[in-house]
Amino acid sequence: MASILPLVQSQPSRTLRTGERLISEGDFSGEIYVLEHGRLLVERNGITIAGIAEPGALIGEMSVLLGTDHTADVTAEAETTVRVIEDAIGFLERTPLVALHVATLACARLDATSALLVELRKQAAGRHEEQGVFGRLLQALTNPPPPPPPRRGPRVTRLLHE
Repeated sequence: MASILPLVQSQPSRTLRTGERLISEGDFSGEIYVLEHGRLLVERNGITIAGIAEPGALIGEMSVLLGTDHTADVTAEAETTVRVIEDAIGFLERTPLVALHVATLACARLDATSALLVELRKQAAGRHEEQGVFGRLLQALTNPPPPPPPRRGPRVTRLLHE
């Protein structure tokens, strides 16, 4: 997938020092961040779930698209610069190529996650206690619970439910 960086060069940049937090779990910003350089650590409920170092990586898009609070803390592991897309929903509405990039990335992540879960389920065949966990994970991917009420403005919420 081509980098999104050329499409967001007009957006303001923010530089973080090592240890500085970009996103706090439970907060809502309405912003998407695009990594220019550096390394970010993603932790959910105190558990490290990812390290991000790829220029062009998106951060915060799940919260924006779902209209919910951030579900993880994101902290700089080294000096890091990101592009800040403020009013991300408005920006995505005005820039369909960026919106397509975000959608493609979300689909690729879902595909990779479901493929990994299928492989893990195969490896756990015959171990009933693990089958239950994998079954619930696969069920969550195919039939996710409804998200909490969006924190977006009424116009975006109405569009999502039409």
